[in-house]
Amino acid sequence: MKAAKKGQNEGAMPNVAIKTAEKGHTEGAKCCMCVFTSLVLGKLLKQFLINFHPGIFTVYWFVVELYRILKTSVLAHYMLGLALLQRQESAKGIKELEKALDLGRGANPKGYMVEEIWQELAKAKYLEWERSSSKRSWELQSLKEACESALKEKHFLDYSQMEGFVDDATTSHSEQLEALERVFNTAAEADIPTEVPDYLCCRITLDIFHDPVITPSGLTYERAVILEHLQKVGKFDPITREPLDPSQLVPNLAIKEAVEAFLDKHGWAYKID
Repeated sequence: MKAAKKGQNEGAMPNVAIKTAEKGHTEGAKCCMCVFTSLVLGKLLKQFLINFHPGIFTVYWFVVELYRILKTSVLAHYMLGLALLQRQESAKGIKELEKALDLGRGANPKGYMVEEIWQELAKAKYLEWERSSSKRSWELQSLKEACESALKEKHFLDYSQMEGFVDDATTSHSEQLEALERVFNTAAEADIPTEVPDYLCCRITLDIFHDPVITPSGLTYERAVILEHLQKVGKFDPITREPLDPSQLVPNLAIKEAVEAFLDKHGWAYKID
């Protein structure tokens, strides 16, 4: 009887553990880190417990499988990024969101979450740009004032030594101030919001590309937008009207790299209206 009861308890252990894991999954949604833990680890833990057998090799498999999922899971990097941002660890959070975005591009429609990732990444990157832009602006203004002060002192010194050439000294000083103004205006240009170049924007949304794909006709669209068009409107190119199937969409890596280069230089373009 004791042996039979013991066998029943051993068989029930995985079920109890599974229910506990599922309960933890629900309660874990109260904060980003708990959501990350429950969503990413919950499924793996459940699978592990269903196939539970004592032994070091099972534990080893669990660790290896956990590492594989964490390394390649879009959701894992996304939730970890949100958790790090909430903890004010902006640099690490942005890095995780960027990993999630790279992994998420080209995912199948059911698991596609590039737009959600982009929204969070754009907000974080824009806040980062605002902080660094304010710092750069203050540094440039301080340096400009110091240069203007130095030029003013030089002007008075030259003025006292150039008797009879007052007009020349004044003209030279004005030209130097104008040149200084141009130099600092040029230095500040990258932080002045302008228009995003048309070739970096989707023809349908008019927003900067997040996940650009190119069609056989040579036109580039935002992946989520063109997929929605093909699903809800019809399987044809919205501009050329030529037949188009989702399988014909190819990532436009050249535009993707151009967008990344533009955003690296012009962080203000991350702003979401």
